[in-house]
Amino acid sequence: MKSTLTIVALALLCSVAGAQPSAAVADLPAAKVESERARVAAERSAAESRFRNEEKACYIRFAVNDCLNEARTRRRVALADLRRQDLSLNEAERKRKGAERLKAIEQKNSSEKQDDAAERRARAINDQRLRNDRTAKKAEIAADNQATAQSRVQTQLGKEATAATKAANRAAKAAS
Repeated sequence: MKSTLTIVALALLCSVAGAQPSAAVADLPAAKVESERARVAAERSAAESRFRNEEKACYIRFAVNDCLNEARTRRRVALADLRRQDLSLNEAERKRKGAERLKAIEQKNSSEKQDDAAERRARAINDQRLRNDRTAKKAEIAADNQATAQSRVQTQLGKEATAATKAANRAAKAAS
C-alpha cells in the first residue's frame, strides 16, 4: 500500500511538473526548444539509469517480481511524463515551422502578385503598341492602294483618250 501511494504521488508530481513547460513551450524560440529537448533527453537518460540501478537492487532482494514491477511502474510514469513534454515540444516546433512557412508563402504570393500585375501592365502596353502599329500599317496600305487605284484610273483615262484620238484620226483619214 505504501509503495502504491508513493507511485501515485510520484505520478502526480511528474504530471504537474510536465504540464508547466508544455504551456510555455508554444512561445519558445528554436534555440530554447532545442535546449528543452536536451533537458528532456538528459532526464530520460537519468530515469533509465535509475531504473537500471533499481533493477539491479531488485535482484538482490527476496521479492524480485514485486520490486521489478514497482521499478517498471516508476520508470513508465517518468517516461510518460517525458514523452508528453517531447510531444508538446514537437507540437510547438511544428506550429513554429508552419507559421514560418505560411509567412514565406504570403510574402511570395505578395511579390508574385506585384510581379504578375507589372507583367500584365507591360503586356497590355505591348499589345496596344502592336494594335497601333497594325492600324497604322493598314492605313498606309489603304493609302498606297488608293494611290495605285488613282494612278490606274489616270492611266486608263489616258489610254482611252489616246484610243479616242486615234479613232478620230482614222475616221478623219477615212473620210478624206
